[in-house]
Amino acid sequence: MSAPLLDVKNLSVAFDVSKPWLNRMIERQDKLFLKAVDNVSFSINKGETFALVGESGSGKSTIARLIVGLLGPSSGDVLFEGKSLSAGLEGAEARRLRRRFQMIFQDPFASLNPRWHVGDIIAEPLRVFRTETGAKRRERVAELLSLVGLSPEDAARFPHQFSGGQRQRVAIARALAANPDFIVCDEPTSALDVSVQAQILNLMKDLQRQLGLTYLFISHDLSVVRHMADRIGVLYLGRLAEVADAKTLFTARQHPYTRMLLDAVPDLEMTGRTRKPVEGEIPSPLDPPSGCAFNPRCPLANARCRTERPELREYGPTWAACHAVEEGRDKTV
Repeated sequence: MSAPLLDVKNLSVAFDVSKPWLNRMIERQDKLFLKAVDNVSFSINKGETFALVGESGSGKSTIARLIVGLLGPSSGDVLFEGKSLSAGLEGAEARRLRRRFQMIFQDPFASLNPRWHVGDIIAEPLRVFRTETGAKRRERVAELLSLVGLSPEDAARFPHQFSGGQRQRVAIARALAANPDFIVCDEPTSALDVSVQAQILNLMKDLQRQLGLTYLFISHDLSVVRHMADRIGVLYLGRLAEVADAKTLFTARQHPYTRMLLDAVPDLEMTGRTRKPVEGEIPSPLDPPSGCAFNPRCPLANARCRTERPELREYGPTWAACHAVEEGRDKTV
């Protein structure tokens, strides 16, 4: 097999959320750190869509920002075609590498400069990476607007003059401007109506086939992920609970947390299968449970789950971090 396009290795990040120094001295408190991402590893092959799913606060968007360089990791590394993105790349080499991956943000209105015309927004990567100038730049902007289903005349309008779905099309056009190979999609449809979501998702799949793009797709909506992803990683409190291809995850999931998430998806086919409601809430990352972080909500938790943290292990076609799966206790329910 060829080497992966993107390889995330033991990625971790912690944020200092301590009180000011004087308060800590008076109250005799130590520094307080929030571990948002904890030793996460996965790889993405060229041309595929790898999805990260999980509840709010599980670390999905933080991983996205670590990959594109908006945040720096506390430890671990991100490799793009075998080259480390945290190895101090500079100058022309860094520019060439950074041009090859872009990001589509969750809120299309907040991610677009309201003072700029759409044509200037889409042309910004062309200016930054110096790939097109003058008339060629304007031609490229018109081409990108047509590619995402808008009119070249829309280049003269402002973001507030578009609907939510149209603004997300503008954001996609901007992401495509520099001809990237890899795009991080941070919940790109969560702020849109259901009918508009379908249009944007179909557009993204068409562009992937047409341009040979590779996606990291982040979402909390499993029905969206099922439509988009080739492989899926399930995150819980900053750690991967399960990784599998999309078909396996929806038909032969292993981890109790994955089962809980899938039980929350509406059963549109009305199969009559037994379902359990979502129980409890994700713990605070400031004070995570000992052992397996999911143990307070898990129906299969035992004494080992409360004291020993499970590692991601291979179980047939899936990888899971669960003592119950390792011991076969998941087969009893």
